Amino acid sequence: MAFDALANQQFMNLITQRKSGADVSTPVWFVQEGDRLYVMTGSNAGKVKRIRNNPHVQVAPSDRAGAPLGPSQPAIARVISDASEAATANTLLTKKYGLMKRMFDLMALFNGGANSRAYLVITTPQ
Repeated sequence: MAFDALANQQFMNLITQRKSGADVSTPVWFVQEGDRLYVMTGSNAGKVKRIRNNPHVQVAPSDRAGAPLGPSQPAIARVISDASEAATANTLLTKKYGLMKRMFDLMALFNGGANSRAYLVITTPQ
């Protein structure tokens, strides 16, 4: 499996780079499907902007506060532009996180967050 260290984890640190080269680590929900990881975030989030600038990222298991639980590994991230792929990512995340994800989705309906989501797909470097 491409991301063995993330098996059975609830959170991972997504480590992106600023233009200056400084790392930015963010704990995120994720789901693994085969050799791909999917992440949901806000479309205006800094990590989305950084990934558009530089798709080379690191991923590492973490707790909900971002404390590392294992080593990081290099990966490639991209923002999903295909609606069906985004829907697949959303469905997989809902299946993994269940009630917590559904509550998050419900809150997003009331605060407009559902319309400003971005989905990321993360793969291993070739």
